[in-house]
Amino acid sequence: MLMATLTVREAIYYSAQIQLSDTMLLDDKLARADEAIQEMGLTSALETRIGGRNTKGISGGQRKRLSICLEILTRPRLLFLDEPTSGLDSAASFHVMNRIADLAAREGMTIVAVVHQPCNEVFEIFHGLCLLASGQTIYFGPATNANEFFASNGYPCPPMRNPSDHFLRTINRDFELESGERTISSKPSPADEAIEVLVNAYKSSNTSENAKKEMHDINETGGVMIRRNQASFVTKVFVLTRRSFVNMYRDVGYYWLRLGIYISISLCLGTIYYNFGYGYDSIRSRSSMLMFTSGLLTLMAIGGFPSFVEEMKIFRRERLNGHYGVSAFVISNWLSATPYLFLIAVLPGAIAYYLSGLKRRADHFVYFTLVLCSCTMLVEGLMMTVAAIVPDFLMGIITGAGIQVIMLLNCGFFKIPSKLPKIVWKYPMFYISFQKYALQGFYKNEFLGLVFQNNTGVGEKTITGEQVITKFFETEMGHSKWVDFAILCGMIVIYRLLFVVIIKVVDMLKPISKGESFRCPAHCICGMEKPCTRL
Repeated sequence: MLMATLTVREAIYYSAQIQLSDTMLLDDKLARADEAIQEMGLTSALETRIGGRNTKGISGGQRKRLSICLEILTRPRLLFLDEPTSGLDSAASFHVMNRIADLAAREGMTIVAVVHQPCNEVFEIFHGLCLLASGQTIYFGPATNANEFFASNGYPCPPMRNPSDHFLRTINRDFELESGERTISSKPSPADEAIEVLVNAYKSSNTSENAKKEMHDINETGGVMIRRNQASFVTKVFVLTRRSFVNMYRDVGYYWLRLGIYISISLCLGTIYYNFGYGYDSIRSRSSMLMFTSGLLTLMAIGGFPSFVEEMKIFRRERLNGHYGVSAFVISNWLSATPYLFLIAVLPGAIAYYLSGLKRRADHFVYFTLVLCSCTMLVEGLMMTVAAIVPDFLMGIITGAGIQVIMLLNCGFFKIPSKLPKIVWKYPMFYISFQKYALQGFYKNEFLGLVFQNNTGVGEKTITGEQVITKFFETEMGHSKWVDFAILCGMIVIYRLLFVVIIKVVDMLKPISKGESFRCPAHCICGMEKPCTRL
């Protein structure tokens, strides 16, 4: 879970500025980052972009080392590493694990690692070893005593064989059941026998008793949570905003592709509705063009959802690792996206606005741009909320598009407000649809002050714009267009706050949360009957 558009240097430098305390000078933070880079052997890849599924970047092994590098910047007291040697050759595995072990010894860190097929040299680095099979503890104790434990129970390691390979081969039962040859009544496989023998031997061994005693002492004594000093909230927001801005600039799919499509659509709108005029037929053309702008054009804001989902994955990882909170992420994402959204509103909006012949006054164009920008920003907030509930980008696009279409149907264009069914569709859907306020703001901005000429020869010769939006479109005239814009701004804030609330609620609904007591399972290595506390 790394930001594909950043270089290795940028990823580590940004992370150092976020994680390390403000009591450190910036130069000291960058020096700590450079030290971590050297410890993980990433000096040769500093200016290479990380890359991802669709773009070439650093290798899988370098990505693994970069992930470790980001976590050792703060010199944590406890570090979990899930398969840190995967994707590395034996030499790289040894150097990485050796440097991690040296770092742990030098800084007093405790490191728990799940290791995939360690070579003999890597295996010798470990102080403790835990072997599990079918949910049962085979061995938990000093790594140097594991060979003796297996040998004393009838499973000695052959000469010149890697101990870790021997241990896994002895207790691996995945390949024992072959194509239905064995039945329930048949004898247990060699692996099953080995597991049973070793589990029983471990339970009655001094190693197990020592482990239980140590765990008992830890639970009785309790632990003191040492909260490390981090950067201030303002610093985190500033650095995250810079990082997100760079990511959006380099990721073509985030905003640039959308900008190109918007310009193309705006050219189509401007040429189709070129120079409305002021006849009766221009009334419908104006309303249709404004509806398309406020509704269908902003609907395409969901196009950046896949890129946002990738950023959400990074947010979840960094947040769970304690780098920053939800509020810092929301504010920084908002600040970094605003210039791009403003650009998306101004350029395509100007093309469609002036080609179609809407009001030429500058203040009316400014309002048009502000409403269009607020709609795209509001849709981004909506998609953030969807991403918090539906992490899969395909399901998220479908869900987000469905919500917007429902709001679009109840905005008062396809069916005037007085004809909407009162239950559900008028109350509350009509009033919570952001498209309603955008469309009515556009109507007031464009139609008020205009006079339309009747060129059909039937009925009155002229009709005012105020009569049009009041009688034909049933626009609410009890407040100005700026109130509609203010409501849109309020909705932007509400959607962002809703995202924060959902993230917090999801945390509260987790089965085991921070500080909650829970009963140890039967196969727990601590062997305690009383409840433990998850710190």
